[in-house]
Amino acid sequence: MAGTSQFIQFKEIPYGTKREDGSLILNRWSATVTNDHEFAAAQAQLYAAGIKNEHDMKLKPHIGISPVWWEGNPCNTHLLDLGRAAKAAVDKQGFIGWLYSPNGISDAITMGHEGMRYSLPSRDLIADSIESATCGQLHDGNISIPGCDKNMPGCIMAMARHNRPSVLIYGGTILPGKKTKRFPQGSNVSSCFEVLGAFHYGNASKEELDDVTRHACPGPGGCPGMFTANTMSTAMEVMGLTLPGSSSIPAMTLITRPATTAGGSPTQEAVIEPAKMRECEKAAAALRVCMEKNIRPRDLITKRSFENALVMTMILGGSTNAALHFLAMAHTADIPDFSLKDFQRVSDKTPYIANLKPSGKYYMSDLYEIGGTPAVTKLLIHAGLMDGEIITVTGKTLKENVASAPVIDFTNQDVLRPLDNPLKTTGHLRVLFGNLAPGGAVAKITGKEGTKFEGKARVFDSEELATAALNSGQLNPNESTVLVVRYEGPKGGPGMPEQLKSSGALIGAGLKQVALITDGRYSGASHGFIVGHIVPEAQTGGPIAIVQDGDIITIDAVNNTINMNVSDEEIKSRLSKWKAPRLKVNRGHLAKYARLVSDASRGAVLDAFDD
Repeated sequence: MAGTSQFIQFKEIPYGTKREDGSLILNRWSATVTNDHEFAAAQAQLYAAGIKNEHDMKLKPHIGISPVWWEGNPCNTHLLDLGRAAKAAVDKQGFIGWLYSPNGISDAITMGHEGMRYSLPSRDLIADSIESATCGQLHDGNISIPGCDKNMPGCIMAMARHNRPSVLIYGGTILPGKKTKRFPQGSNVSSCFEVLGAFHYGNASKEELDDVTRHACPGPGGCPGMFTANTMSTAMEVMGLTLPGSSSIPAMTLITRPATTAGGSPTQEAVIEPAKMRECEKAAAALRVCMEKNIRPRDLITKRSFENALVMTMILGGSTNAALHFLAMAHTADIPDFSLKDFQRVSDKTPYIANLKPSGKYYMSDLYEIGGTPAVTKLLIHAGLMDGEIITVTGKTLKENVASAPVIDFTNQDVLRPLDNPLKTTGHLRVLFGNLAPGGAVAKITGKEGTKFEGKARVFDSEELATAALNSGQLNPNESTVLVVRYEGPKGGPGMPEQLKSSGALIGAGLKQVALITDGRYSGASHGFIVGHIVPEAQTGGPIAIVQDGDIITIDAVNNTINMNVSDEEIKSRLSKWKAPRLKVNRGHLAKYARLVSDASRGAVLDAFDD
């Protein structure tokens, strides 16, 4: 077990210190270099960077504004606009906003090739970047604006490290893509993988594949279902880290432009959702509240707030990646009594009620139309399933934040089921143990795919090999098979790459007699009978390393076990003959990652150092 965090201690003005006029001093950290003349060179640089006069230099707090922005990924392309809006709002509060962008990686664009190995490591890179800027530049607060999957936990991990007043703004979800016969509620990025799988098995035409590819993503925003981005954003909202509604407000809205010529047709244009722009304004005001009341990230990231996060994840059918990210966030915030067992405990007592993709029918935009995350939160607090008394970035309790949220009407919609008539009486995430996963594994079992699977192992030492077998039609669709994909864990991958390409291909090809297990992980968009995060991973000598073709594997989501029909003696014998392969890299970012990263059951963190 790693010890309690020890960080560099920065000089700060004690909370509650007042100026001669009775006002609170809020530039508690930046004053180190902006007051007096000891750091004249620093002040010269700050004047050059845009500070206007001595009054602003001495009195105004410095706020880092960190949209995880870059071009080339729709989850993030609009975040610079939100960052600029937040900066303008911060300036109105009498603060100085400094805009900068941590680096991110697109999960969808990297899916299925070597670039995906950089995805999970980008979470910790984002955390390092925001921690470095906040601490190195002596910022007094932070507004982070994530969009894609790893952005969210990366921002929160940074907040737990620097522990200065902070507010998170989720960039918002993308609108659904084109409606088709196969996707009547609209397509999305994962639809491309499913149609590709269908295409390889002769169940889709090239024309359909081209059409879905062209129209699945209509503009900016995070993936639209209850995939990883929305899993994390909804969890963070009920942890009190965002303003109410942040997680369900869409990134964009469609407006109709009148025809510009006689006889012409009106056109539709996607613009940033006005409610999201208003959120940027409100976030600056909330940050002031946090600074004035000394509400800091570690006051919000607690065992109680994680309990709320787990409940929301189970209620809505969230991603298996929640296990990795919640554990990493808890590690960073020094919450030692939080583990995989908490996931199973909460799953056992929480119904699954959301008919949301990837396993269901609807999108986050549909949930928004019936009241969004605040309405769900209000329902859960009223039912006694969620703690409404935790404090939030507004300075109010979670219960107070959602007091004005609408009451969900269950008579005229089927996005959500009533709590007493759920899709599944317990949660969809299952934590499995057994001779294949002594340290645990995480499965997403909604019940639609059954609760038990048994089949012959078909072993692949990489996702690439498994995908090639799927795409070439090598699997017998009538034989119960468990695809074992190994050496894709945090160290062995390295980077624990997501495997949506293979899981999507199974769904598209209609291979219902095939289950997938891996020491890697699956995208939040994945669905089917899938098990990931197997610990220990193959690279470190876990039993998954010695599974052989033909071994019978049983996955039992009722008793929460995953076993192969191999005796303890045979497992011991096979392991005695096994030799660890060399790590795939020995230089650069991934080499550092492979040598530092913990196992998945500890959140795949890079700083789990024992004292």
